[in-house]
Amino acid sequence: MSIEHEPSVHLTTDAAEHPFVFAAAFNAGTPEIVYEDGAVFVRPDGVSVTGAEVHKANAELLALGLPMVVRPRRVEVAGDIALLIVDWSIDGDGVHLEGTATDVARRGADGHWRYVIDNPMGVRASPNR
Repeated sequence: MSIEHEPSVHLTTDAAEHPFVFAAAFNAGTPEIVYEDGAVFVRPDGVSVTGAEVHKANAELLALGLPMVVRPRRVEVAGDIALLIVDWSIDGDGVHLEGTATDVARRGADGHWRYVIDNPMGVRASPNR
């Protein structure tokens, strides 16, 4: 079962599919649909942001105009919470970005998964304090 937000992007009821939904939403220019209200995004400098800053951080990558590819490594589900370890890359036009995300998603009351914490650089993000 899925809910349509954009013509080609649907939320999922399967936690293992959530990284692919994120990639599809990112590639469609609408990654914000896969986040819960109040979700945390960990920028590459290690600083955690919420609200409009989550969208700003994604917008910087979207501005590259290049597609994201994801390869989930692990998906661990405990009730309505999922830990997602996901390799991702953005390649093209002389640009190569990659990381291994350590993300947390929650199944909402509607049965669909959304990010609560998106840490695209995983342990490589270093705090800038």
